[in-house]
Amino acid sequence: MHPNDLRKALGKGLLSFPVTHFHPSHSLNLESFSSHVSALSEYPVAGLFTAGGTGEFFSLTPDEIPDIVKISKEVAGKTPIISGCGYGTHMAKLIARAAETAGSDGLLLLPHYLVDASQEGLYCHIKEVCDCTGLGVIVYNRANSQLTADTVLKLADACPNLIGFKDGTGNLDKVREITLRLQDRLVYIGGMPTHELYAEGYFGAGVTTYSSAVFNFVPELALKFFNAVRAGEQSITQQILTDFFIPFSQIRDRAPGYAVAAIKAGSALAGFSAGPVRPPLTNLTRGEITMLSQLMDKNRTFSSKTSSKLPSQPQ
Repeated sequence: MHPNDLRKALGKGLLSFPVTHFHPSHSLNLESFSSHVSALSEYPVAGLFTAGGTGEFFSLTPDEIPDIVKISKEVAGKTPIISGCGYGTHMAKLIARAAETAGSDGLLLLPHYLVDASQEGLYCHIKEVCDCTGLGVIVYNRANSQLTADTVLKLADACPNLIGFKDGTGNLDKVREITLRLQDRLVYIGGMPTHELYAEGYFGAGVTTYSSAVFNFVPELALKFFNAVRAGEQSITQQILTDFFIPFSQIRDRAPGYAVAAIKAGSALAGFSAGPVRPPLTNLTRGEITMLSQLMDKNRTFSSKTSSKLPSQPQ
């Protein structure tokens, strides 16, 4: 997919991050993963980010990422697949090329590993990754990789295939400066953990799409909320926030890393046994899984179609 076509496609609807499926031994379970991605692709989603943050990119080996991309492309139909990419510059370039060879439609460049960097260092890092591939690249503005508007503009001028800016900082004043200065040169994606809690504020800052992790297990609810945000239907968004997202965030916040583990637990409850998270993350306890199951049961009215799309819960 041409980078400009990908930019336009991603801005049209909701995005999501499929979880990466593992066997109990923590090896890849590509068969189960394939079924999950196939089912998610049946919904009107604008793109799927495989091997991303919710997909435990940080726990994957570089050799595993192309396999994940390849199987995603085989089953996703027309849904664009964007591969995670990251670590140091040299490794990020290797991952980028491998993902491109495997058929990815684009790249999400996650924050580099460990060290802080100057704006010039971030510029050089991102530019080298963009220069090594023909794929459209989205930068993830988060943690130790936070860009100023000047740097984003400089990168957009230097890299025709830089198509997107995803924010996970919550600094809406800086995000708004970027959206104002670059306008439609990029697609702007919300990337806060459980972004639905922030979606309305980001929408006002010019960020009109986002990645939904809960789409993995409550796709109808995720789509209903997204459409309500875009339509300004506050009565609907307030109800879903109160009934689902606030209590979900309380489960998520019970332990570090549950932003991923809770999504995997929800996926299993919806019929897709994604397996455990890889260390150093930990899985939800039995009691917490029960809490999540009860929350999902209370919100079945938003997921009336799920039973026809997802397989029955494994025993």
